Amino acid sequence: MLNVDGISKYYGNKMAIEKISFHAEKGQIIGLLGHNGCGKSTTMNIITNCLTPSEGNVWIDDVSVSEHPIEAKRKIGYLPELPPLYLDMTVEEQLKFACGLRKISSKESLKQIERVCEYLNISGVRKRLIHNLSKGYRQRVGFAQALIGNPELLILDEPLVGLDPQQIIELRELIVKLKEEHTIILSSHILSEIAATCDQIIVLSNGHLVANDTLSGLIQQACEKQEWILQADGSQCEIVSVINQIPQVNRCEIKRSSLSGAEEYHIYTIEGADIHRELFAGLAEAGCPIRMLKPVEASLEDIFLRLTQDRRYEDEKGAETNHACNLS
Repeated sequence: MLNVDGISKYYGNKMAIEKISFHAEKGQIIGLLGHNGCGKSTTMNIITNCLTPSEGNVWIDDVSVSEHPIEAKRKIGYLPELPPLYLDMTVEEQLKFACGLRKISSKESLKQIERVCEYLNISGVRKRLIHNLSKGYRQRVGFAQALIGNPELLILDEPLVGLDPQQIIELRELIVKLKEEHTIILSSHILSEIAATCDQIIVLSNGHLVANDTLSGLIQQACEKQEWILQADGSQCEIVSVINQIPQVNRCEIKRSSLSGAEEYHIYTIEGADIHRELFAGLAEAGCPIRMLKPVEASLEDIFLRLTQDRRYEDEKGAETNHACNLS
Protein backbone atom coordinates (compact mmCIF):
# COMPACT_ATOMS: atom_id res chain seq x y z
CA MET A 1 0.00 0.00 0.00
CA LEU A 2 2.81 2.43 0.99
CA ASN A 3 6.22 2.11 -0.61
CA VAL A 4 9.02 4.46 0.48
CA ASP A 5 11.95 3.93 -1.89
CA GLY A 6 15.37 5.35 -1.11
CA ILE A 7 14.32 8.87 -0.13
CA SER A 8 17.03 11.36 0.84
CA LYS A 9 16.95 15.05 1.71
CA TYR A 10 19.94 17.39 1.62
CA TYR A 11 20.19 21.07 2.49
CA GLY A 12 23.36 22.05 0.69
CA ASN A 13 26.03 19.77 2.12
CA LYS A 14 23.94 18.93 5.18
CA MET A 15 22.11 15.61 5.15
CA ALA A 16 18.71 15.39 6.87
CA ILE A 17 17.90 11.81 5.82
CA GLU A 18 19.64 9.39 3.47
CA LYS A 19 18.28 6.44 1.49
CA ILE A 20 15.27 5.64 3.71
CA SER A 21 13.25 2.68 2.38
CA PHE A 22 10.37 0.72 3.89
CA HIS A 23 7.03 -0.82 2.91
CA ALA A 24 3.67 -0.94 4.68
CA GLU A 25 0.53 -2.94 3.88
CA LYS A 26 -3.08 -2.03 4.56
CA GLY A 27 -4.02 -2.87 8.14
CA GLN A 28 -0.52 -2.29 9.52
CA ILE A 29 0.52 0.22 12.18
CA ILE A 30 4.11 1.28 11.61
CA GLY A 31 5.89 2.88 14.57
CA LEU A 32 8.47 5.55 13.72
CA LEU A 33 11.08 6.02 16.44
CA GLY A 34 14.16 8.19 16.77
CA HIS A 35 15.85 10.84 18.86
CA ASN A 36 15.19 14.55 18.22
CA GLY A 37 16.67 15.61 14.89
CA CYS A 38 16.96 12.05 13.55
CA GLY A 39 14.82 12.72 10.46
CA LYS A 40 11.35 11.52 11.49
CA SER A 41 9.57 14.77 10.59
CA THR A 42 11.51 15.07 7.33
CA THR A 43 10.47 11.53 6.40
CA MET A 44 6.81 12.21 7.18
CA ASN A 45 6.87 15.53 5.32
CA ILE A 46 8.25 13.82 2.21
CA ILE A 47 5.61 11.08 2.39
CA THR A 48 2.89 13.75 2.55
CA ASN A 49 4.60 15.79 -0.21
CA CYS A 50 5.12 18.76 2.09
CA LEU A 51 8.81 18.40 1.16
CA THR A 52 10.37 17.29 -2.11
CA PRO A 53 13.06 14.62 -1.68
CA SER A 54 16.55 15.21 -3.09
CA GLU A 55 16.34 11.64 -4.38
CA GLY A 56 14.01 8.66 -4.15
CA ASN A 57 10.23 8.51 -4.34
CA VAL A 58 7.10 7.51 -2.43
CA TRP A 59 4.15 5.54 -3.80
CA ILE A 60 0.71 5.15 -2.25
CA ASP A 61 -1.27 2.41 -3.98
CA ASP A 62 1.09 2.74 -6.96
CA VAL A 63 0.43 6.48 -7.16
CA SER A 64 3.66 8.49 -7.16
CA VAL A 65 3.54 11.27 -4.56
CA SER A 66 5.94 13.46 -6.56
CA GLU A 67 4.39 12.85 -10.00
CA HIS A 68 0.71 12.89 -8.98
CA PRO A 69 0.62 14.96 -5.76
CA ILE A 70 -3.09 15.85 -5.80
CA GLU A 71 -4.22 12.26 -6.32
CA ALA A 72 -1.76 11.02 -3.69
CA LYS A 73 -2.82 13.60 -1.10
CA ARG A 74 -6.43 12.46 -1.36
CA LYS A 75 -5.22 9.17 0.10
CA ILE A 76 -3.44 10.78 3.08
CA GLY A 77 -4.65 12.04 6.45
CA TYR A 78 -1.94 13.89 8.40
CA LEU A 79 -1.86 14.95 12.03
CA PRO A 80 1.31 17.00 12.70
CA GLU A 81 2.70 17.36 16.21
CA LEU A 82 1.05 20.79 16.39
CA PRO A 83 -2.44 20.40 14.85
CA PRO A 84 -3.09 23.05 12.14
CA LEU A 85 -6.21 24.64 13.61
CA TYR A 86 -7.80 28.09 13.29
CA LEU A 87 -8.40 29.06 16.91
CA ASP A 88 -11.19 31.55 16.06
CA MET A 89 -13.27 28.85 14.38
CA THR A 90 -15.64 26.50 16.13
CA VAL A 91 -14.88 22.79 15.94
CA GLU A 92 -17.64 22.32 13.37
CA GLU A 93 -16.37 25.23 11.23
CA GLN A 94 -12.85 23.80 11.28
CA LEU A 95 -14.09 20.38 10.14
CA LYS A 96 -16.28 21.96 7.42
CA PHE A 97 -13.20 23.84 6.24
CA ALA A 98 -11.29 20.53 6.09
CA CYS A 99 -14.12 19.00 4.06
CA GLY A 100 -13.95 21.95 1.66
CA LEU A 101 -10.22 21.46 1.13
CA ARG A 102 -10.95 17.86 0.15
CA LYS A 103 -13.79 19.02 -2.16
CA ILE A 104 -16.40 17.01 -0.26
CA SER A 105 -20.01 17.97 -0.99
CA SER A 106 -22.11 19.76 1.65
CA LYS A 107 -24.37 16.74 2.12
CA GLU A 108 -21.44 14.35 2.50
CA SER A 109 -19.64 16.84 4.80
CA LEU A 110 -22.40 16.53 7.41
CA LYS A 111 -21.98 12.74 7.46
CA GLN A 112 -18.19 13.01 7.62
CA ILE A 113 -18.27 15.49 10.50
CA GLU A 114 -20.80 13.41 12.43
CA ARG A 115 -18.66 10.30 11.96
CA VAL A 116 -15.33 11.79 13.04
CA CYS A 117 -16.87 13.63 16.00
CA GLU A 118 -18.29 10.34 17.29
CA TYR A 119 -14.96 8.60 16.71
CA LEU A 120 -13.05 11.22 18.71
CA ASN A 121 -15.79 11.81 21.31
CA ILE A 122 -15.97 15.56 20.56
CA SER A 123 -19.64 15.84 19.60
CA GLY A 124 -20.27 17.81 22.79
CA VAL A 125 -17.85 20.60 21.79
CA ARG A 126 -18.81 20.99 18.11
CA LYS A 127 -20.16 24.53 18.64
CA ARG A 128 -17.31 25.75 20.85
CA LEU A 129 -14.43 27.94 19.69
CA ILE A 130 -11.20 25.98 19.39
CA HIS A 131 -9.48 28.80 21.30
CA ASN A 132 -11.50 27.83 24.39
CA LEU A 133 -10.65 24.11 24.24
CA SER A 134 -8.01 22.37 26.33
CA LYS A 135 -4.85 21.09 24.65
CA GLY A 136 -6.20 17.55 24.80
CA TYR A 137 -9.40 18.50 22.99
CA ARG A 138 -7.47 20.47 20.37
CA GLN A 139 -5.43 17.33 19.74
CA ARG A 140 -8.67 15.40 19.23
CA VAL A 141 -9.94 18.01 16.77
CA GLY A 142 -6.69 17.71 14.81
CA PHE A 143 -7.12 13.93 14.79
CA ALA A 144 -10.72 14.30 13.59
CA GLN A 145 -9.53 16.62 10.80
CA ALA A 146 -7.00 13.99 9.66
CA LEU A 147 -9.85 11.45 9.36
CA ILE A 148 -11.95 13.67 7.10
CA GLY A 149 -12.29 12.04 3.69
CA ASN A 150 -11.60 8.56 5.11
CA PRO A 151 -7.99 8.50 3.81
CA GLU A 152 -6.26 5.17 3.22
CA LEU A 153 -3.01 6.31 4.88
CA LEU A 154 -2.95 8.03 8.29
CA ILE A 155 0.24 9.72 9.45
CA LEU A 156 0.14 10.62 13.12
CA ASP A 157 3.00 12.67 14.59
CA GLU A 158 2.94 12.47 18.40
CA PRO A 159 -0.87 12.06 18.53
CA LEU A 160 -0.97 11.41 22.30
CA VAL A 161 0.91 14.54 23.40
CA GLY A 162 -1.01 16.59 25.96
CA LEU A 163 -3.66 13.96 26.67
CA ASP A 164 -4.58 12.72 30.13
CA PRO A 165 -4.27 8.97 30.93
CA GLN A 166 -7.93 8.24 30.15
CA GLN A 167 -7.72 10.05 26.81
CA ILE A 168 -4.52 8.17 25.95
CA ILE A 169 -6.26 4.85 26.54
CA GLU A 170 -9.24 5.91 24.43
CA LEU A 171 -7.09 7.13 21.51
CA ARG A 172 -4.85 4.06 21.68
CA GLU A 173 -7.94 1.88 21.31
CA LEU A 174 -9.14 4.08 18.43
CA ILE A 175 -5.79 3.82 16.61
CA VAL A 176 -5.87 0.02 16.88
CA LYS A 177 -9.47 0.02 15.62
CA LEU A 178 -8.62 2.31 12.69
CA LYS A 179 -6.09 -0.12 11.29
CA GLU A 180 -8.99 -2.28 10.11
CA GLU A 181 -9.52 0.28 7.32
CA HIS A 182 -6.27 2.26 7.18
CA THR A 183 -2.51 1.96 7.06
CA ILE A 184 -1.07 4.02 9.93
CA ILE A 185 2.35 5.63 10.44
CA LEU A 186 2.68 6.54 14.14
CA SER A 187 5.54 8.68 15.38
CA SER A 188 5.90 8.89 19.15
CA HIS A 189 8.41 9.40 21.95
CA ILE A 190 6.22 7.30 24.24
CA LEU A 191 7.93 3.95 23.67
CA SER A 192 5.31 2.01 25.62
CA GLU A 193 2.64 3.24 23.19
CA ILE A 194 4.72 2.14 20.20
CA ALA A 195 5.15 -1.29 21.80
CA ALA A 196 1.43 -1.55 22.62
CA THR A 197 0.01 -0.52 19.25
CA CYS A 198 2.51 -1.08 16.42
CA ASP A 199 2.90 -4.15 14.23
CA GLN A 200 6.26 -3.01 12.90
CA ILE A 201 8.86 -0.59 14.27
CA ILE A 202 11.21 1.62 12.24
CA VAL A 203 14.12 3.25 14.07
CA LEU A 204 15.93 6.26 12.61
CA SER A 205 19.23 7.63 13.86
CA ASN A 206 21.08 10.62 12.42
CA GLY A 207 19.08 10.45 9.21
CA HIS A 208 19.60 6.73 8.60
CA LEU A 209 17.26 3.78 8.99
CA VAL A 210 18.93 1.53 11.57
CA ALA A 211 16.13 -1.00 12.22
CA ASN A 212 12.92 -2.17 10.59
CA ASP A 213 11.31 -5.14 12.33
CA THR A 214 8.63 -6.33 14.73
CA LEU A 215 9.17 -5.74 18.44
CA SER A 216 10.04 -9.41 19.00
CA GLY A 217 12.45 -9.27 16.06
CA LEU A 218 14.18 -6.19 17.47
CA ILE A 219 14.51 -7.87 20.86
CA GLN A 220 16.07 -10.92 19.24
CA GLN A 221 18.52 -8.77 17.28
CA ALA A 222 19.44 -6.71 20.33
CA CYS A 223 20.05 -9.72 22.59
CA GLU A 224 23.44 -10.89 21.36
CA LYS A 225 23.74 -12.69 24.70
CA GLN A 226 21.30 -13.94 27.30
CA GLU A 227 21.45 -12.46 30.78
CA TRP A 228 20.15 -14.12 33.94
CA ILE A 229 19.87 -12.76 37.48
CA LEU A 230 20.49 -15.21 40.33
CA GLN A 231 20.02 -14.79 44.07
CA ALA A 232 21.20 -17.69 46.20
CA ASP A 233 22.29 -18.40 49.78
CA GLY A 234 25.77 -19.66 50.49
CA SER A 235 29.44 -18.94 49.96
CA GLN A 236 30.14 -16.51 47.14
CA CYS A 237 33.13 -18.60 46.03
CA GLU A 238 31.06 -21.80 45.85
CA ILE A 239 28.23 -20.10 43.92
CA VAL A 240 30.63 -18.53 41.40
CA SER A 241 32.46 -21.87 41.02
CA VAL A 242 29.19 -23.67 40.15
CA ILE A 243 28.22 -20.95 37.67
CA ASN A 244 31.59 -21.00 35.91
CA GLN A 245 31.45 -24.79 35.48
CA ILE A 246 28.41 -24.49 33.17
CA PRO A 247 29.69 -24.61 29.55
CA GLN A 248 27.13 -22.10 28.17
CA VAL A 249 28.22 -19.36 30.62
CA ASN A 250 30.43 -16.61 29.21
CA ARG A 251 30.95 -14.65 32.41
CA CYS A 252 29.40 -13.74 35.77
CA GLU A 253 29.24 -10.36 37.53
CA ILE A 254 28.26 -9.77 41.16
CA LYS A 255 26.10 -6.70 41.85
CA ARG A 256 23.77 -5.33 44.52
CA SER A 257 20.03 -5.23 43.84
CA SER A 258 18.82 -1.64 43.43
CA LEU A 259 15.56 -2.62 45.18
CA SER A 260 16.51 -4.88 48.09
CA GLY A 261 20.26 -4.43 48.32
CA ALA A 262 20.69 -8.21 48.12
CA GLU A 263 23.70 -9.73 46.39
CA GLU A 264 22.89 -10.76 42.82
CA TYR A 265 24.80 -12.81 40.29
CA HIS A 266 24.40 -11.53 36.71
CA ILE A 267 25.10 -14.51 34.48
CA TYR A 268 25.79 -13.99 30.78
CA THR A 269 25.34 -17.01 28.53
CA ILE A 270 25.39 -17.77 24.83
CA GLU A 271 22.15 -16.85 23.03
CA GLY A 272 19.29 -19.28 23.61
CA ALA A 273 21.04 -21.20 26.39
CA ASP A 274 18.87 -22.68 29.18
CA ILE A 275 20.94 -23.11 32.33
CA HIS A 276 18.10 -23.96 34.75
CA ARG A 277 18.82 -27.67 35.22
CA GLU A 278 22.60 -27.48 35.51
CA LEU A 279 22.45 -24.46 37.82
CA PHE A 280 19.80 -26.01 40.10
CA ALA A 281 21.69 -29.32 40.29
CA GLY A 282 25.09 -27.71 40.89
CA LEU A 283 23.89 -25.30 43.58
CA ALA A 284 21.86 -28.03 45.30
CA GLU A 285 24.93 -30.25 45.48
CA ALA A 286 26.96 -27.33 46.88
CA GLY A 287 24.28 -26.65 49.51
CA CYS A 288 23.46 -23.20 48.11
CA PRO A 289 19.65 -22.92 47.74
CA ILE A 290 18.33 -20.64 45.01
CA ARG A 291 16.08 -17.78 46.09
CA MET A 292 15.52 -16.32 42.63
CA LEU A 293 16.52 -17.02 39.03
CA LYS A 294 15.08 -15.02 36.14
CA PRO A 295 16.08 -14.05 32.60
CA VAL A 296 16.57 -10.39 31.78
CA GLU A 297 14.54 -9.28 28.76
CA ALA A 298 15.55 -6.23 26.76
CA SER A 299 12.95 -3.46 26.87
CA LEU A 300 12.13 -1.25 23.91
CA GLU A 301 13.99 1.54 25.73
CA ASP A 302 17.13 -0.63 25.90
CA ILE A 303 16.86 -1.52 22.21
CA PHE A 304 16.22 2.09 21.18
CA LEU A 305 19.24 3.39 23.12
CA ARG A 306 21.49 0.62 21.80
CA LEU A 307 20.49 1.15 18.16
CA THR A 308 20.71 4.96 18.22
CA GLN A 309 23.90 5.12 20.30
CA ASP A 310 25.62 2.61 18.03
CA ARG A 311 24.70 4.68 14.99
CA ARG A 312 25.82 7.91 16.60
CA TYR A 313 29.14 6.32 17.48
CA GLU A 314 29.63 5.09 13.89
CA ASP A 315 28.75 8.52 12.45
CA GLU A 316 31.09 10.29 14.87
CA LYS A 317 33.95 7.91 14.02
CA GLY A 318 33.21 8.39 10.32
CA ALA A 319 33.28 12.16 10.72
CA GLU A 320 36.61 11.96 12.58
CA THR A 321 38.08 9.75 9.85
CA ASN A 322 36.94 12.11 7.08
CA HIS A 323 38.31 15.09 9.00
CA ALA A 324 41.67 13.35 9.43
CA CYS A 325 41.76 12.48 5.71
CA ASN A 326 41.02 16.09 4.79
CA LEU A 327 43.81 17.33 7.06
CA SER A 328 46.29 14.94 5.52
